Amino acid sequence: MNKLTLSLFALLTLVFSTPWTVYSQNAEAIIKKASDSIGGERYQKVATQVGRGRFSLLKDGIVASSQTFVDVIVYPDKERTEFKGSKTKFVQTNVGSNGWVYDGDQELIKAQNETQIENFQRGMRVSLDTLLRGSWRGKGELSYVGKRPATLGKRNDVVRLKYEDGLVVEFEFADDGTPMKASYKRTNSDGEEVTEEDRYAQWVDVAGIRTPYIVDRFTNGKPTSRINYELVEFNLRVPDSIFEKPSNPKELKKDLKL
Repeated sequence: MNKLTLSLFALLTLVFSTPWTVYSQNAEAIIKKASDSIGGERYQKVATQVGRGRFSLLKDGIVASSQTFVDVIVYPDKERTEFKGSKTKFVQTNVGSNGWVYDGDQELIKAQNETQIENFQRGMRVSLDTLLRGSWRGKGELSYVGKRPATLGKRNDVVRLKYEDGLVVEFEFADDGTPMKASYKRTNSDGEEVTEEDRYAQWVDVAGIRTPYIVDRFTNGKPTSRINYELVEFNLRVPDSIFEKPSNPKELKKDLKL
């Protein structure tokens, strides 16, 4: 092999191998910066999160319906959410691959079906917490996509998390590390592929941990829902009993107390 061939070989090796290493390193540095920007070690040590506020469904940019909610999370995989309207209540509870729901209109407690379980698990996999806490490790691959235009002439850093089964979610971060967006594709009930995007806003410092008090959901570029927190608390004591399926629907008519 002559010197020219060796030089070309070295150049090709540099071109095709170096970017992947750099992209991987950049992605790790970006999520570390993001974690640090919202609380660092304090954020990583959060064991429970309790949020209260309003959940609104949007149609053509206008609020179509709105309910109050209480959302209780025990990391890594327990969540109970209660929605209350003017005359109705709905409770959804998940623990790993199991779950149940309470329909206040019918006063029925039912085990979640396969689709509901899949939706919950997908929601966990594409969440910002999953990315920043690292529970995706061993199940997916992280890479750096590059810069993407944002608002007011700014550009966000984009990292991509690809799971072994093909699910891909992209996260965008501002220059200071603040998480801005998360987006992924899913198949709806009509068999159509749609793009879901969560946009984070109104970051509030809660005991040294920054958390978004507004999360807007866009479907195929159109606003479809808004989560507006009024209070978020971390590391409250949460009894395991609230995740257990009650035998009597009457127990769920009472407000959840922690």
